[in-house]
Amino acid sequence: MPTTLVEPIETIVDPSIGPQRKKWTRDEVAALAASGIVNVERLELIDGDLFDKMGRNRPHVNALHGMAALLRLVFGDDRVTQESAIGVAAKDWPTSDPEPDIVVTSRGYRSFQTAPAPQDILLVVEVSDTTLRYDLSTKAALYARAGIAEYWVVDVNRKALIVHRQPQQGQYLSRVSYDVRESVTPLAAPNSSVAVASVF
Repeated sequence: MPTTLVEPIETIVDPSIGPQRKKWTRDEVAALAASGIVNVERLELIDGDLFDKMGRNRPHVNALHGMAALLRLVFGDDRVTQESAIGVAAKDWPTSDPEPDIVVTSRGYRSFQTAPAPQDILLVVEVSDTTLRYDLSTKAALYARAGIAEYWVVDVNRKALIVHRQPQQGQYLSRVSYDVRESVTPLAAPNSSVAVASVF
């Protein structure tokens, strides 16, 4: 016969009681990878937290490939990569190793022997469905601190493109949302435009 709890279970409000949150560093993640215990290729390190990159749904995948195809038309195949690591600001380096959904670099990807530094990056893109708030806050701050000139967030659910520009002191001073009736001209390609509707 199952046991019935008579007394209510108290909620633990003191963070010193119960499980502690572990903040990771690049070195610790590298050690995990070397141990073979954890498959770190499916993980992304941001501000000391490890996030699982797997399990993306079909609308996310479709928008990712749609945006990548459009950017390759604008910048060329060799300057657009998907889910590849980039450099960040020096103070973020020990605890962040982001892999944006799309990265546009100032020169071909074969010229990089390590992750491209922020000054080599023209544009980063994150495709968001379940992670929109995170991408608009934590990821935006990370990329702004790195001084990345332009950051786009594809809002899959609203079918919109949110464009961040003018990074200063850890934030983007300009954030503009475009819907499917509009087009966006990348800062690094002033003679080209991307139709938001074509992403979806």
